Amino acid sequence: MKTYIKLVIFLTIAMSIFNQTSYALDKIKIGLIVPLTGENHLIGKRIIKSIRMAVNKIDDDKIEIIPKDTKSNPIDALKVSKELYKDGVKIIIGPVFNESTKYLDDLKEVTFISFTNKLIDNPKNVISAGVNATSQLQTIKKFMKKKNLSKIIFLIPRSEFKNEIEEAINKTKINYKDVFYYDREPTKLTKQIEHLTNYQIRKNNLKEEIKRIESLSFQNKEKKIQILKKKDTLGDISFDSVMIADFDENLKSVATSLLYTDVSSERVSYITLNQWFDESLLRETSLHPIYFPSINKKNYELFMSDFRDNYGQDGDQLSFLSYDLFGLVYFLIYKNDFKISKNIFYKKNKFKGKIGFFEINKNTITHQLNFYSIENNKFKKIF
Repeated sequence: MKTYIKLVIFLTIAMSIFNQTSYALDKIKIGLIVPLTGENHLIGKRIIKSIRMAVNKIDDDKIEIIPKDTKSNPIDALKVSKELYKDGVKIIIGPVFNESTKYLDDLKEVTFISFTNKLIDNPKNVISAGVNATSQLQTIKKFMKKKNLSKIIFLIPRSEFKNEIEEAINKTKINYKDVFYYDREPTKLTKQIEHLTNYQIRKNNLKEEIKRIESLSFQNKEKKIQILKKKDTLGDISFDSVMIADFDENLKSVATSLLYTDVSSERVSYITLNQWFDESLLRETSLHPIYFPSINKKNYELFMSDFRDNYGQDGDQLSFLSYDLFGLVYFLIYKNDFKISKNIFYKKNKFKGKIGFFEINKNTITHQLNFYSIENNKFKKIF
């Protein structure tokens, strides 16, 4: 009997040690779904390289990253996600493109941390981690208060992104004077901006004022007329700032149209969305200053330098974001004693990454951003 009891005790201890060892050997698997073939394969490969940098930085053998190829389409995104789920994966970083998320609600037990910055109509198990419009408008709102701007007009292109801007305006409760929608086609755009700024009325005001002065007789009359003739228009503008919700050449077209209608950045504040430090804007000196929210510029430049040193090639915005996304997922799992749970993205939390601060609450990610101006041929941090 004593021998039997000793054997039971020994087996119990042995099983306990085995379970502890087995637990220690178990890895936490994180999926990564990105395009690795097709026209967007370079994006996916840069993301993998970036996450490899983050994994090496954290240096924790408990975490295993399993990459899969979405081929940039939603059907393959779902297919490879199902494969990951069968392999025990409950958290997946990706996909890259919003279109690739459309069927992912079939895997309700899996949480996806997508690279997209779109918040509207995402499946409930997809959390957008990109720098969304709400985060940007929250930062713009802070700048408006700092500069005492109260009559902003939102200039929004008729595009897919229009709904995201409208939703962000509602969520942030930002005060504004008006919302104006425009077409990106140049001839339509110019006429629309002329209408917005009452250009023809102000131009006619100037002509009438010159005629009036010419009909009068007083000292320094000619000097007064010469001053007026140097102007393009005459009359007040009903707004103190514009928020141009556009990028690249489209942004420049809108700003140039404002300048053409005698609404320069010296008269009203030109504000736009995150331009990711587009250096071509430095050359548009006639449009300066231009203001925009963005990520931490210093960290962005340091990351790009590290990426170049490691791989001999340039990184991009998505590789920069992916570095932080791995750090974010690791941080939340660590805070939850290395247990995978949907609740880690629901509970209110805060993570400091290279981009800046990520705020997590109720399966939503927002960013605390910095604010910059473009003036004197350089990017200047305001806060």
